Amino acid sequence: MNKRLGAFFELTKPRLTSLAILTAWLGFAFAAHPMHYGAVFFHALLGSWLVASGAAALNEYMERDLDARMKRTRTRPLPEGRLTPSAAFYFGVAISTLGVAELAWFVNPLTALLSLISLGSYLLVYTPLKTRTSLCTLVGAIPGAIPPVMGWTAARNSIGAGAWALFAILFLWQLPHFLAIAWMYREDYARAGFPMLPVTDPDGASTSRMIILYTAVLIPVTLMPARLGLAGYSYFWAAVALGSAFFVCGAWTAVYRTAANARRLLLASVMYLPTLLTWMACNKIV
Repeated sequence: MNKRLGAFFELTKPRLTSLAILTAWLGFAFAAHPMHYGAVFFHALLGSWLVASGAAALNEYMERDLDARMKRTRTRPLPEGRLTPSAAFYFGVAISTLGVAELAWFVNPLTALLSLISLGSYLLVYTPLKTRTSLCTLVGAIPGAIPPVMGWTAARNSIGAGAWALFAILFLWQLPHFLAIAWMYREDYARAGFPMLPVTDPDGASTSRMIILYTAVLIPVTLMPARLGLAGYSYFWAAVALGSAFFVCGAWTAVYRTAANARRLLLASVMYLPTLLTWMACNKIV
């Protein structure tokens, strides 16, 4: 029984969903007055987690045959047979539906609508496009950037400039992050029939240009919270320093195109985002 429960939990991609919860919390934190933390905050995070978890489970259901072809995904619950496809499907539908209902009933309809947009774009647009075009990366970054907007609307029931700034940061960060993953596992992606940019770009020239572009544009975009008065000057200079370091790491990977450097870029992206968001939260202007 414990192994079965563990398989269901693994189906929700806990590392991905934890990022969704962190960024939803950040959006709420910047939009809400401190005294407003309470039931709405709890339900916003719970509903966001349920929707993100359901989307992850349904994505694994839809890609179970492709996952079985890849070394990095063939040990997931469905390829290994630890769960049946029908169990994964009904589980994903149940918790994502519960999450949308949670947001609609206990938070507000706008936040619930955003969760539906995130869920629909992830499952009905991004997932099918993964086997058709490398542009799927841009599409997939949209649902990944919606959680902080949901946190914002949960607090204010409206979308403001601050919410768009957080959306833009998350959207741009995902692109070099995912390109690094796709570069590291491009043989795996090719085997499964996913035409990611590093797969269709054998010499890495186009991938390198995109990494440089995204890490460069990320720097001015991360300054938007300071310019909008959400965070102070300490955050401004931290964003400049962190963004510059991330850009240098991306440029190094672009020039010296090796799997080892792609892994370093991935690790840099994993360190960069939590550090940036933590600094932003600690330097919030109330």
